[in-house]
Amino acid sequence: MSTLPRLVRLRCPPTSSSLTRTSILRRQPILPSSSVIVSTPIRLLRSATTAGTLPILSALSGGNAGRRWASSAAAVKEETEESAGAAEEWPERVLPIMSEGDKGRLRRQRNVGISAHIDSGKTTLTERVLYYTGRVRDIHEVRGRDGVGAKMDSMELEREKGITIQSAATFCDWLAPPPPSEVKDVAGLDGAEKDNFAINIIDTPGHVDFTIEVERALRVLDGAVLVLCSVSGVQSQTITVDRQMRRYNVPRLAFINKMDRAGANPFRVVNQLRNKLKMNAAAVQVPIGAESDFRGVVDIVRMKAIYNEGTKGNQIVESDEIPESVRDLVEEKRAELIEHLSDADKTLCDLFLDEQPISNLDIAQALRRATISLRFTPVFVGSAIKNTGIQPLLDGVTSYLPSPDEVHNQALDAALPAHAPPVPLVPAQEAPLVGLAFKLEEGRYGQLTYMRVYQGELKRGSLIFNARTGKKVKVPRLVRMHSDEMEDVESIGAGEICAMFGVECSSGDTFTDGSTSFSMTSMFVPEPVISLSIRPEGNESPNFSRALNRFQKEDPTFRVHVDSESQETIISGMGELHLDIYVERMKREYNVACITGKPRVAFRETITVPSKFDYTHKKQSGGSGQFGKVKGTLEPMEIDPDTGKDTAFENRVIGGNIPNQYIPAIEKGFQEALDRGQLTGHPINGCKFILEDGAAHVNDSNELSFRLAALGAFREAFGKAKPVVLEPVMTVEVVAPIEFQGNVIGAINQRKGTIIDTEIRDDEFTLTAEVALNDMFGYSSQLRGMTQGKGEFSMEYKTHAPVMPNVQKEMTEAYRKKQLDRN
Repeated sequence: MSTLPRLVRLRCPPTSSSLTRTSILRRQPILPSSSVIVSTPIRLLRSATTAGTLPILSALSGGNAGRRWASSAAAVKEETEESAGAAEEWPERVLPIMSEGDKGRLRRQRNVGISAHIDSGKTTLTERVLYYTGRVRDIHEVRGRDGVGAKMDSMELEREKGITIQSAATFCDWLAPPPPSEVKDVAGLDGAEKDNFAINIIDTPGHVDFTIEVERALRVLDGAVLVLCSVSGVQSQTITVDRQMRRYNVPRLAFINKMDRAGANPFRVVNQLRNKLKMNAAAVQVPIGAESDFRGVVDIVRMKAIYNEGTKGNQIVESDEIPESVRDLVEEKRAELIEHLSDADKTLCDLFLDEQPISNLDIAQALRRATISLRFTPVFVGSAIKNTGIQPLLDGVTSYLPSPDEVHNQALDAALPAHAPPVPLVPAQEAPLVGLAFKLEEGRYGQLTYMRVYQGELKRGSLIFNARTGKKVKVPRLVRMHSDEMEDVESIGAGEICAMFGVECSSGDTFTDGSTSFSMTSMFVPEPVISLSIRPEGNESPNFSRALNRFQKEDPTFRVHVDSESQETIISGMGELHLDIYVERMKREYNVACITGKPRVAFRETITVPSKFDYTHKKQSGGSGQFGKVKGTLEPMEIDPDTGKDTAFENRVIGGNIPNQYIPAIEKGFQEALDRGQLTGHPINGCKFILEDGAAHVNDSNELSFRLAALGAFREAFGKAKPVVLEPVMTVEVVAPIEFQGNVIGAINQRKGTIIDTEIRDDEFTLTAEVALNDMFGYSSQLRGMTQGKGEFSMEYKTHAPVMPNVQKEMTEAYRKKQLDRN
């Protein structure tokens, strides 16, 4: 009997600066006051694991997960009644204790990602951070005239196209005041001696086609900076990035960039954060001037004006004198900050309601507590291209984002059942090693594996164990990455990010020192939405398959398969740009020029109503024959929020009517039937095969018989379950000058799109619509033509939805005709 691992969302005490992470990360809070970790016996009621899961799953998925067909509900009820009262005891664990050296090192460590919509200025911002922290000697622009390109865009294709394709890691040191939680009085907020902070930074792509890069970066980071454009504000990919940050419960700061642009309005963007992203956000800075007059910022926490002077803004000048032009606005925004912060922090709320004086230190400490506990987002302003406001943002990263010991990670013990409670990981140097490989690259010296060390210490030359495969490997070389440059190190401590050479593994593998059986949960991987056929020009060379294998290993969203009918090699990915980049990389890196076919949409098939089946497979041809009988139900299934799967096999056979050794063969037959649908030949999603009864013959039954019986039963039930064809629907965001609004709306309507929202700004407008991917081919050139090249659009996958009945009929007839011609 299987049980789902229980999803628990703990609510931190409002005064705690701890961070709770959802079960996909298996993270729970550590109270900062805990100096000693007390080990207590872990007990878990299995009844809580089954019955208690249902309302929580329902809440997480808006009620859909709680919707169950009668047959499933009955089974869950039975299971709950059986397990009620049955208690299990788990091993008592003695957790390692962090030394004072560990605490001191981790308090000055930050792991931060920089994420945003396309062209919001992430890489430009990272370039300034590296310059001001002394990691690069000069500033180079993304599309600079010198042709050098930004440091973090190391790939030739990135510099040519002016976009980030792969996430890039680097590290730097920054002298900053201690976090507000360590400051004892108001005077210490300004006069404290600065400390050196070690910051690991991952710059991520903004294009939706490379969303897996953002996904795996946020999986291992402790905090993030969400960059927004002061003119465009919250855009489509901003919403996606926000969703990813919420999935992994990553605390974030918001940075409103491009304050020098015409039409810059940071407070409109703050309102969009509150309304569109449902954030409790407020500005912690007020700009001094805007557009071409943007000169600096006012820190409304410490009430100081901050200006950038000197060569490329490398000198910070602070003044207690706030310019007269913004003084009233500063007072208004400070009151607004205190009001929003009081909603997120109990200590500040008590001061606010009691009408007691609130000091700068009270605000700063409340900011840190509320940000780390995910109840508030501080908003900074600046202009990366004009070298203004970057140093105060770095001070905000060190002051308000958590250190590795404030985010308590958890692992699963592979030696225990799936429903066993997770094991807390302590970032102590002397603890057993636990690390997660989150990104792979093919380097000059073999496979380069990026790893986040959660516990223990990783040393060069040490032996580590892959928790998935059980293989023992030696770490031949250990490096810290600075974009495409490397710095050799002898060891890496807990809470840090590094890379190692010569270790064969897959993305998402857990590594230990062999003394434990811990395993970390992996990251979420979205399904591909577009496919196209590919073949090399001329004769096929070994480099063709070598390149495809490497790209598959590096990128979980890039899939390759051979079509069983046409025998063509099919590549699948997140969009046209995604696949175009890989085709271009094959030409440049492997000298294999390729010919591609017309893009294909990733259609799916599913059922809409439950359907019973009672199928017998019999075959007699002399001697022992084949016999297998299966009975049960095929019913629709929602996506399981815990596993992310929407197909399942459930065995409810009792009494041994079907011998246990044949059950896996029935499941195999079901999985085989899912590969090719009956309507259009596309894969089948969203259905559950419930096996309730059957029969076997002493001599004639075997695994083949029951696999074929399952295949036949599925085909029989699928036809009666009102099947439909699903197509991917994209959220499309178009930005164009206002004079072309009518043309743009007309073109979207022509493509059968549904307009969701239209936002008009000074001289341009943003249109958000939902359009089927199949209707979006060729839109790029159409948009350029109708807007004189001034319009741009982005799209991201939203969901699969049924196609129109007439389209389904055409697709089904075309597929049947193709099958008849082939036969």
